[in-house]
Amino acid sequence: MKHTHILVAEDDANIRQGLVDTLESEGYRVTPAADGDACLDAWRCNAFDLVLLDIMMPGKSGFDVCRQIRRGPQRIPIVMLTAKSEEIDKVIGLELGADDYITKPFGVRELLARIRAVLRRAQPLDPAPGNALPDSFRFGAATVDRSALRGQRGEIRFELTPRELQLIEYFAARPGKALTRRDLLRAVWGCDYYGTTRTVDQHIAQLRKKVEPEPKQPAVIKTVHGVGYRYEAAAAPDAERS
Repeated sequence: MKHTHILVAEDDANIRQGLVDTLESEGYRVTPAADGDACLDAWRCNAFDLVLLDIMMPGKSGFDVCRQIRRGPQRIPIVMLTAKSEEIDKVIGLELGADDYITKPFGVRELLARIRAVLRRAQPLDPAPGNALPDSFRFGAATVDRSALRGQRGEIRFELTPRELQLIEYFAARPGKALTRRDLLRAVWGCDYYGTTRTVDQHIAQLRKKVEPEPKQPAVIKTVHGVGYRYEAAAAPDAERS
């Protein structure tokens, strides 16, 4: 049986060893890296299922490493570790393509739950029974390529993270329905996710930058005040229709 292979990049030797011991005790195969350069060297030479990435590291930061990994064709899940609680660090990580973040200090149970949830979300999402989406489909003004984790809106091409694709799939399977933030959190992040509904808002904000002609005046993913969001399937402007 194949063991899930996790790359752990953390410059603090005690924290790094603790992460290695914890993950190996759960049956994961682990490769440690002490800084950003070592992380990228390991990344180039091995196949990984998930990257656990500290933000503040000597040399290349976690942001630099995340950016470099996301330039490649593989859409491996990335979980960022941060000692800061400022929202801007989380937003930057999400913009660069991170799938989740954990703020230090964190408990072992939270760490393992988040890793399991991210790995599970990396698997293809069944958006709705009997309503499977084709490999390529329209989402508002954009065309989404599920297998390539890419999309195109007019002449603009964009990359999608696995979670952004899952959000799109969930919306696309339920056009016109008002979906609560809790609905989206349970469907895409999983029942064991430790975050808040603010996580949904942050991801929707990033997704709108890709699929909306006017992100500040969204027409595809509409806000339903006091509830959540609604996907308007016929929201593509005439100028952008194919």
